[in-house]
Amino acid sequence: MISQDAMNVMAFIEKMKVPKIHELPMELIRRGLADMMSFSKPPDGCKVEKVVAGGPEALWINASQNENQSAIFYLHGGGYTMGSPQTHLAFTGVLSELSRIRVLSVDYRLAPENKFPAALEDSVSAYEWLLSQGVPARSIVMGGDSAGGGLAFATLVELKNRGVRLPKAVFVISPWVDLANTGETVLINAILDPMITQPGLYYMAQLYAGDADVRSPLISPLYANLSGLPPVLIHVGTREMLLSDSRRMARALQEAGVDCVIKEWEELFHVFHAVVSLPEARAANEELAAFIQKHIKKK
Repeated sequence: MISQDAMNVMAFIEKMKVPKIHELPMELIRRGLADMMSFSKPPDGCKVEKVVAGGPEALWINASQNENQSAIFYLHGGGYTMGSPQTHLAFTGVLSELSRIRVLSVDYRLAPENKFPAALEDSVSAYEWLLSQGVPARSIVMGGDSAGGGLAFATLVELKNRGVRLPKAVFVISPWVDLANTGETVLINAILDPMITQPGLYYMAQLYAGDADVRSPLISPLYANLSGLPPVLIHVGTREMLLSDSRRMARALQEAGVDCVIKEWEELFHVFHAVVSLPEARAANEELAAFIQKHIKKK
């Protein structure tokens, strides 16, 4: 049984759900996400510094007062069309606090102004910049939520293709890894998901992919060669339309020989981790932090 607070949050999100999101101006959609995310606040004393990370801007977020070399390389969600390091500041701040590691949160370009491969180019550029700053790959854990989770996998595949050293480990929350939206829960959980709609998924996929094939491995990494990737932890809620994406990605990673663990959170919603005051979010974020610490210590 989930907490009453979590049920209240889902009811609130359900009221904000837009059935015909494609009919709204993109600026209004972005403002809506920013307003919703603003209810969560970063930890007191969280330090935030804006940097240019080899092309895209990014935020260094440090709530741990730890200045060592280790870093979490983070890619925010938002359907490739909205969101920013600022919208996800509460979550990345808590992640930094719990893991005692600073976070580099990348402000990659968004669609429809910048279609694929703009976001991927920015992510790869920022990761290579992080390496150029003297942070070794063995001291980096990559993470992302929703579209940012899919982008994390696409970034890993592209880095592998280029022969760039990969991070020590990867964690993703409800990753969107199949922009063809063929997972069974896209249908089965449509009525249960308080946040995402089927038209919304198809709309965002079209805006990001443009004329490219949505099944391209660098757009939908579920279809990529995943061998050689570092250990992966996947978190997902069972009320999500994207539940199948997580399950199928976990299976594909395991079949490719990757050490992958998937944790399903019963009755919880898409990226509930970002509502940092929820008891379920605290427990989930502590799990992520333990995973990060475990792998960063294995140098």
